[in-house]
Amino acid sequence: MIQGKILISACLIGNPVRYNGSDLLLDHPLLTKWRDEERLVPICPEVAGGLPVPRLPAEIQFGDAEKVLDGKAQVLQIDQSDVTKAFIDGANKALELALATHCKVAILTERSPSCGSSMIFDGTFTNEKILGIGVTTALLERNNIRVFNQNQLDELDYYLQNN
Repeated sequence: MIQGKILISACLIGNPVRYNGSDLLLDHPLLTKWRDEERLVPICPEVAGGLPVPRLPAEIQFGDAEKVLDGKAQVLQIDQSDVTKAFIDGANKALELALATHCKVAILTERSPSCGSSMIFDGTFTNEKILGIGVTTALLERNNIRVFNQNQLDELDYYLQNN
């Protein structure tokens, strides 16, 4: 049974750090339980990487998150400005925080170019979604930190109970 801390996207606990200045506050009994147990470790990788709130929407271009980490793809904002460095810096800060606080798992925001764990936007800024992961998710998973999204809290609880 894993009893450690849980890295979590700051927007999921009510911090208004999303690109448009909003949050995605979750109201779920498991999240309340983990918060009461002081197990949640919040971070917004994009803000940690130096991006402001609000900020222009960004999507992975010319590849996937693995290629971004390997320097073979970019993260561009809708105005085509390159924010790849900020996304990589934020992913590194999330990893540093996870390691420092002994997080073995994370709850990250689905469809985000940083935090998506199974679905991201396709890079065309047309709201089309594709199978894929975000830059922070890719880096965490490279370092054996299991990532779940906000719709998988029951699966995370099962994982925590059985590992």
